Amino acid sequence: MKVAYISDIHGNADALDAVLQDIETQQADKIIVLGDIAFRGPEPKRSVGLIRNLDTDVIKGNADEWVVRGIKEGEVPDKALELMKKERDWTVSQLEKDDVDYLAGLPHHKKLEIDGIFIHAFHATPDSLFKVVSSEADDTTIGTNLLKEPADLYLYGHIHKSYVRTIKGKTIVNLGSVGLPFDGIAKASYAIVDIKDGSVSTTIRKVDYDVEKTIEKYRRNNYPNTDMMEKVIRQAVVQS
Repeated sequence: MKVAYISDIHGNADALDAVLQDIETQQADKIIVLGDIAFRGPEPKRSVGLIRNLDTDVIKGNADEWVVRGIKEGEVPDKALELMKKERDWTVSQLEKDDVDYLAGLPHHKKLEIDGIFIHAFHATPDSLFKVVSSEADDTTIGTNLLKEPADLYLYGHIHKSYVRTIKGKTIVNLGSVGLPFDGIAKASYAIVDIKDGSVSTTIRKVDYDVEKTIEKYRRNNYPNTDMMEKVIRQAVVQS
């Protein structure tokens, strides 16, 4: 069975389109979505619609929680708080109540068993939507924060930097980000898990999409933080 895991779309529906097309070419049997669907992109409603139309398992990310209830002090750097609140308000203004209700009702993790292989997927950690476990963290830090329940394979998003790592015989995969990568590669990132006869292979796929088209949509749709988001989208790095 082949499962595609996608995460961190962040309202970038063009990148999501490209990933969904690539998933078709990979002949995946199932898609699972690990959150952060709408916030910080130029097309939040179309992104939510594309995900809902998949009629598949979707879990909540921190940015989905922000869309639902707002951003609290301490959850982002103080200097970014007011601007991110404006971005959140703009995102909500583009959505229907039904879209927000959908995000509010999403679960926090997804467990799956395929051919005796147990998979645990979550957005950031099993018990937090917000905690950052970086790709540079040591084995002890990653193990303590992510390997909290028995499984063979663990997948998460949130940090926007893909990696595959083995710790204590367990495989940990970060998917990267579909719509807002921070790894210096301006391509949409997702993961394929292929399980056959009890064997597991994991692949990170990087997919081209029209970056300039997405940037133009930020401008055309009067996004409140277009200048910074243009740099993030084009350079695929965090802007301070």
